[in-house]
Amino acid sequence: QVQLVESGGGLVQAGGSLRLSCAASGRTFSIYYMGWFRQAPGKEREFVAAFSWSTSNTNYADSVQGRFTISGDNAKNTVYLQMNSLSPDDTGVYYCAANPYGRTSGWSNPTPDNYAYWGQGTQVTVSS
Repeated sequence: QVQLVESGGGLVQAGGSLRLSCAASGRTFSIYYMGWFRQAPGKEREFVAAFSWSTSNTNYADSVQGRFTISGDNAKNTVYLQMNSLSPDDTGVYYCAANPYGRTSGWSNPTPDNYAYWGQGTQVTVSS
């Protein structure tokens, strides 16, 4: 099993920045890639970004491309999400997710159902 713990959420004004962290523990050697999702009130959980540990490849949702940057620190088993130029539309609970080797569907089709492990989430609120 893999445990994921998010941190770094908070309240920020529009145009500001936040950096989220997701620390993995447990069977971290089994992790193939990790991602971030978000869920706004009354909306479905949506993909934000993903990071591959083996290739350092990244994948972004169109809505955050150019504003958000996902990165990883292998030594710390931690993935980061640097969020710049935030807008109220970015408000929501941000969840960290991970998949083990062998589960590749979440990379090409990043839906919540295609991820095996989840954190508890961290709230991000962007005020206008």
